[in-house]
Amino acid sequence: MRVVDETGKQLGMMQIQEALRLASERRLDLIQVTEKVEPPVCKIMDFGKFLYQEEKKRRDAKPQKGGELKIIRLTYNIAPHDLATRADQAEKFLKRGDKVLIDLRLRGREKALQDFARDKIQTFLELLSSRISFKIERDIKREPRGLTLIVIKS
Repeated sequence: MRVVDETGKQLGMMQIQEALRLASERRLDLIQVTEKVEPPVCKIMDFGKFLYQEEKKRRDAKPQKGGELKIIRLTYNIAPHDLATRADQAEKFLKRGDKVLIDLRLRGREKALQDFARDKIQTFLELLSSRISFKIERDIKREPRGLTLIVIKS
């Protein structure tokens, strides 16, 4: 196996027994860092410190999975200026890296006008695409209270 000491200096190839003896002389642990390569790489270091570093890497990598889900709520009879304001909000959220759920609420008899509601969402998407590039993560989905779709920054 290939052995590295606590400072990161290569100690070269050695047998397991020799590496364990070296680690115990320094009052440290022998940790297999990676098994994917041949020969395996082991490091002489404190096991508690190793666990702390692994936890820190995992925590730092976690926020990169994507942003929060933000909701932009539209109504069937929304005014053009209000639609532009909602597009501004959506643009701001997308620039921050958040996902945006566009929710078009339908009430009463508006529920019978699904085609017109889809046109309203398309109008909103065209307005938004003139401001920022995005891609649709989840296409228009019919729900009991209206239509929804999710967009993310491309």
